[in-house]
Amino acid sequence: MAELFSEEWMKSFAEKWNADPELGGALEKIGFNSVIAYGFDGEDKPRGYLKVENGKVVEAGTYTDQELNWDLRATPEQWQKWLSKPPGMMALGMAYTSRKLKFNVGDYASMIKDPRMAGPFIHSFAVMAQA
Repeated sequence: MAELFSEEWMKSFAEKWNADPELGGALEKIGFNSVIAYGFDGEDKPRGYLKVENGKVVEAGTYTDQELNWDLRATPEQWQKWLSKPPGMMALGMAYTSRKLKFNVGDYASMIKDPRMAGPFIHSFAVMAQA
């Protein structure tokens, strides 16, 4: 298995994302466009990124100073926990309020209130576990 958020891992995640109708398909319906980064809490920069256009990932790989819409951070141990057992809405809400999941860029509260985005966001953790 590739190292979490490595170039290889991000490309695998992108393939799974695009193939999943509850993630890429759902976001395509709302014309979702974003650059999303993932990394470890306490590090200066995220490790990997996805560029999403109309719900589908068009670029994925190692983060190299792309302008971001979202930057999600957690400890390596927390990411591994979510990969082994993807969280639901309640668990993610608790992780956010307890600062186990941090948004260095992006507005979690506004995103989670929009069911068109909240469902795919939560589902992204299950897809991430397949990467």
